[in-house]
Amino acid sequence: MPELPEVETVRRGLIPAMEGRRIVSARLNRKDLRFAFPDRMAERLTGTQVERLDRRAKYLLARLGSGETLLMHLGMSGRFSILADDMARQPGDFVYAAPANPAHDHVVLEMEGGVTITYNDPRRFGFMTLFDTALEAQNPYLAQLGPEPDSNLFSGPHLAAALKGRRSPIKTALLDQRVVAGLGNIYVCEALWRARISPRRLAHTIAGERAERLAVAVRNVISEAIDAGGSTLRDYAGADGALGYFQHRFDAYGREGETCRGAGGRVCGKPVSRIVQQGRSTFFCPDCQR
Repeated sequence: MPELPEVETVRRGLIPAMEGRRIVSARLNRKDLRFAFPDRMAERLTGTQVERLDRRAKYLLARLGSGETLLMHLGMSGRFSILADDMARQPGDFVYAAPANPAHDHVVLEMEGGVTITYNDPRRFGFMTLFDTALEAQNPYLAQLGPEPDSNLFSGPHLAAALKGRRSPIKTALLDQRVVAGLGNIYVCEALWRARISPRRLAHTIAGERAERLAVAVRNVISEAIDAGGSTLRDYAGADGALGYFQHRFDAYGREGETCRGAGGRVCGKPVSRIVQQGRSTFFCPDCQR
């Protein structure tokens, strides 16, 4: 499932196509995705202007001139594509994903200026909904989210306070979106490796210098992944069709049996291990991470 860096990459790709443009028409090619679309969704979108495109954790938030917000979640295989003559492509160092199968084009937004935005989702685990922007603090998807990793609210002291009393493994605790927003399996593994913290360590023991180290590792991993366009595992692609590149920099995730490069500047050379925690693979170095 796309994590914060992938969703942020999609947001940045959609900004030129959406921000400041009016939705000329909205077409829904089915009644639902993971959940049913809200009542009259196409009608409520048509004619309104997208004033700003935000992100919160793994959610895209289109702020509409109607006073509503369109909340979008990519699920596991959701992707947006943009068709426009006036928008130059900037592929950079990325390779391109295979074209999306049009049979799975579920939402089509015709924007002013001849821009077409299509949401494609073969597995239909993504979803979209509308809510009153003024009531965002009460929205069930957003109300309980923790701070963003790159915000001033996220720090070592915050992390220590949020983990106090928790007897679950730190790997599991960091996947709780109430602790820090937007993290998933990939970047938790990478951050723990950089911070030299075992994924088995109990969360309540993360305090003081250890919490500071972990907060810095989380912030840096997320920042670097955004700069690289996210990580491509199976279905993810940015709004321009480009695949993320951060997977080529993984130090822990997916490297079972490969030589550890040595977290925190230490020389290691021992193999990376894999364990399963709550049904998810965890990759770490038993020698470097304690």
